[in-house]
Amino acid sequence: MSAATRQDIAAVADPGRLRGFVADFTRLIERDPDQGTVLGEGGALLAALIERDDWLDERFAQPHPQFYQQFLLHCDPLERFSVVSFVWGPGQRTPIHDHRVWGLIGVLRGGERETRFERGDDGRLRETEEAVLPAGAIATLSPEAGDLHRVSNLFGDRVSLSIHVYGANIGAVKRATFDEETGVEKSFVSGYAADLLPNLWDRSAAVRAS
Repeated sequence: MSAATRQDIAAVADPGRLRGFVADFTRLIERDPDQGTVLGEGGALLAALIERDDWLDERFAQPHPQFYQQFLLHCDPLERFSVVSFVWGPGQRTPIHDHRVWGLIGVLRGGERETRFERGDDGRLRETEEAVLPAGAIATLSPEAGDLHRVSNLFGDRVSLSIHVYGANIGAVKRATFDEETGVEKSFVSGYAADLLPNLWDRSAAVRAS
């Protein structure tokens, strides 16, 4: 990629908004890592981040024709939390899965449908609730409250995109998917859709301007 091309891409979005979110979330984790505090105050931080859709580099918003995409935007150096963009092509959805850590979901573009499940005494899964999440909506996940769910693009004709924050480096967490009929569990580690990270830390232009 040429320098000119890199500059063209970088000009699409201002990373300052995401940089500020990462800084604020780091301060929150350092001040009070309690899950309840993080989900409450962190949810408010995420809601403020997604109020505007002018900051995400489009390289981390690209759909795949067959699979939903999970792009890492930031991982705390101590892996206390990670920030990820999820990109849903038209009609795409996840299998039923768990997380093993707390999570926050904020819908930036389009909309999502979240279906939650619980395991019955017979080992089978049953649906407990379904929610439609429009742009701007925030949802929370907690292993203590049950974190089995399936997420799908609300739309069959457009891309949807959400920003997720998890209480670990989520791409390296050993988790599971579940067969809806039998409840059989299958281990997986999600990884990420790209080995590229957004450059949040080049503030040279602002420094020069000041």
